Amino acid sequence: MTRQSGRNRPNSNKFSKASPSSGAIEEGWIWGRHAVLAALTNPRREVKRVLLTLNAQREVPQGTLFEDSKPDVITAALPEGAVHQGFAARVSAPKAESLNAVKDPTHGVLVVLDQVTDPQNVGAVFRSAAAFGARAIIMQDRKSPPLFGATAKASVGAVETVPHIRVTNIADTLIELKKAGRSVIGLAGEADTSLPQAIAEHSGPGLVIVMGAEDKGLRPRVAENCDVLVSIPTTGKVESLNISNAAAITLYAAYAARFTSS
Repeated sequence: MTRQSGRNRPNSNKFSKASPSSGAIEEGWIWGRHAVLAALTNPRREVKRVLLTLNAQREVPQGTLFEDSKPDVITAALPEGAVHQGFAARVSAPKAESLNAVKDPTHGVLVVLDQVTDPQNVGAVFRSAAAFGARAIIMQDRKSPPLFGATAKASVGAVETVPHIRVTNIADTLIELKKAGRSVIGLAGEADTSLPQAIAEHSGPGLVIVMGAEDKGLRPRVAENCDVLVSIPTTGKVESLNISNAAAITLYAAYAARFTSS
């Protein structure tokens, strides 16, 4: 391993950097053991800086350039409340894939997030997508959190392994995916069709799962362009499931269906 001096640390007071022209977040901090270790091996990220405590230094790949840092120095470089475990890295945004790369139904299950903005929820969806083999996550370019910070931490490294695609218009994207031969189901608590029924009818590698924000759900035009709207059957003892739980249940149902149908 190679150590760098902790002096003259650039950008220590900036949590993220946006492009002046597009407003997109080009680089930012990630923290936590799993998130940082995964980012260091992700070729779609450019690593700008790595801050590590003595214990953390033993776990990074050989040859990693890092700054030997005390825990309080790392804490000072990050947003308030960030639990870093001795690991922090400033990295570029991971490169997104194109929609054309995943459009074909044989490429696997896709998850579409319709204006889901909470970083914890988005990170948790990435984690479930990794666990149950989703091909990619599609998000709206200006209505989604950047893949840094709390999003990366909540994903436990999954934002580094599950590809993402950013699009301008979700409804138009669904139309394009259906033209390519994919089936689209949208989660809606008020829907009459149950998840097991929908999975039985639409399961397969070409499935697209669409989820909306917890407070508003799917927007009307997005809902209109789903093949079917589905609800998750529950006991009724809770009013609703949050999006991270709903995503895990739906992705597992789609994953399990591949084995029962084969």
